[in-house]
Amino acid sequence: MSWQYRLAGAADVDALRKLIMEHGPNPWNWLPEEGVERSLRQVADGEAWAALFERDGLLGGAILYRMHDAFPQHRPAGVATEAAGYIMEAVVRRDQAGQGLGSLLLGQACEDLAARGARWVVADRHEENAASGGMMRKAGFVELASFDDAERRASGSRRSTVCGRLLG
Repeated sequence: MSWQYRLAGAADVDALRKLIMEHGPNPWNWLPEEGVERSLRQVADGEAWAALFERDGLLGGAILYRMHDAFPQHRPAGVATEAAGYIMEAVVRRDQAGQGLGSLLLGQACEDLAARGARWVVADRHEENAASGGMMRKAGFVELASFDDAERRASGSRRSTVCGRLLG
């Protein structure tokens, strides 16, 4: 059976937490427990959304996103603050990495955000996270800026890169 896409609901929060905390940590990701919990609460409360791929009861990957102007300095002229979306978290099971699930999920999140009124979406990643960079490029994102981010980036260059994409 192939992977099935669907939007997650409040009942999926525990499975999302398990996926994020088991398969998300790596030298490039910043996943403070309180931040992950805040994101999951937003999904449970309908303030944010999660898209996922599952197959035979196995959660293969998920992406959490919301309407939010996270990097207003990079928002294009003519795009209103309330038309900006933000990718909060994206994770794919380690044993499923490299199969394109992440870029498919990112594309689905962009489609959903556009349907909710977003015209612009941003995401940030560790500057040296090649897998995340590739996923974003495949989904149509372009690099906008990199900056020192030692508080969130404990390894490598300790810098974040912001990427963005115009929608529809």
